[in-house]
Amino acid sequence: MSAPAPPSAGAFPSPPGGFAPAPPPATRRNVELLLLGLAALITTVSLVLVEASQEQAITWEIAKLGAAYLALFGVAHLAVRRFAAFADPLLLPIAALLNGLGLVIIHRVDLAQAQDAAFASLPIPSPDANQQVLWTGLGMVVFVGLLIVLRDYRSLARYAYTLGLIGVIALALPALLPDRYSQVNGAKIWIRLPGFSVQPGEFAKIALIVFFAGVLVSKRDLFTGAGKHVFGMELPRMRDMGPVLLVWVVSVGVLVVEKDLGTSLLIFCTVLCMLYIATERVGWVAVGLLLLAIGFVFAYNVFGHVRVRVETWLHPFADYSNTGYQISQSLFGLATGGLAGTGLGSGRPSQVPFAKTDFIISAIGEELGLIGLSAILMLFCVFTIRGIRTALAIRDSFGKLLAAGLAFTIAIQVFVVVGGVTKLIPLTGLTTPFMSYGGSSLLANYVLLGLLIKVSDAARRPAPARKRVEPIVDASTQLLRKVEGGAA
Repeated sequence: MSAPAPPSAGAFPSPPGGFAPAPPPATRRNVELLLLGLAALITTVSLVLVEASQEQAITWEIAKLGAAYLALFGVAHLAVRRFAAFADPLLLPIAALLNGLGLVIIHRVDLAQAQDAAFASLPIPSPDANQQVLWTGLGMVVFVGLLIVLRDYRSLARYAYTLGLIGVIALALPALLPDRYSQVNGAKIWIRLPGFSVQPGEFAKIALIVFFAGVLVSKRDLFTGAGKHVFGMELPRMRDMGPVLLVWVVSVGVLVVEKDLGTSLLIFCTVLCMLYIATERVGWVAVGLLLLAIGFVFAYNVFGHVRVRVETWLHPFADYSNTGYQISQSLFGLATGGLAGTGLGSGRPSQVPFAKTDFIISAIGEELGLIGLSAILMLFCVFTIRGIRTALAIRDSFGKLLAAGLAFTIAIQVFVVVGGVTKLIPLTGLTTPFMSYGGSSLLANYVLLGLLIKVSDAARRPAPARKRVEPIVDASTQLLRKVEGGAA
């Protein structure tokens, strides 16, 4: 018996019943829900440990708080499942865990301040943890609203210049107001009204990121022109330096007039990173660092408050009871925590000024130690990497620059905060994203998260299937019989 003839070249026999349909692409939303549950569990257990260490009565209120926290982020999860089904499954859980751990530390400092007030026979201050939960709920409302309203993030490119103008006005407005309406702890970065206060710079940085993403896309030729070659670098042409000089002037103005080193450094460094991503030229980075050094030297020699901050950074113990008290107490707290920390509820974080806001990293380092602080920094690192991964995966230039700018903003802000409280760089006054107490910072960070999730959804969403058009040369032919007189 002869063997069956092999199939002809290019032929692929269909199995009985035809091919099975392709499985639907995985959205990983169930993974996100599982991680959100884990974040809520860690937050609840941490609150129980704080209560037990402080010999407080452990009641069902802690469980209710954990359930309410899970419900808030459960609503956010449902919104992501409905309006951004293919978004990165790690972004929302990481933000939820950071927010939860920040709430734990704020509650811990509330208990410490209440004890200190009781020992000194002073009125017990109202706790800030409850207010932070309300701000978290409002942040969820803003986050969900952004997912619903913003159908396509690319529509923001049409309003890039408008958002840029809004960002500049928001930055400048506190400087134009009288001190009693804008100044807190020496920095003019607030708008304070009866019963209401807001830090507009937190929202201005997001508006400026959208603005620069739009400008770098629409005016890309302006930043890629050939210039002189110096030490192997292609420097930009002088006539193309206008936008960078404008950002530099704005940053120096924020530092000088509003005495806000953190926002000034954050805006300039973020724009510099976006500029390098858009052009892939080291020359822009070199020019930006040179401008940064010139601005710093100028501010140090002309303005006294900058000089005092630098002297405090270099010699914090020289004036321990005055200008050096904050950084000194921060270093003492970190040294007390050591490698493993004193344990949640067993430290003395209230000895550090502004332990709920500017120095919450010091409180974490004292009670969780280097191990716990490293875990927190690893969460921020993963968040930034997922944002950069989104920028690499998205198909359009505006989305790439927007996602990269948002991710680098978080990375730069964390570096500046941690560098300040550990005496690596001068103190800046920035807050830790998602963790520090404050409504403006928390709301702005959830706006940032919503934008990043929208871009991530577009990056991970499968491309729509295109209908295959059969080439005319491969089209099959059919023989038709001519019909004559109505008969075939």
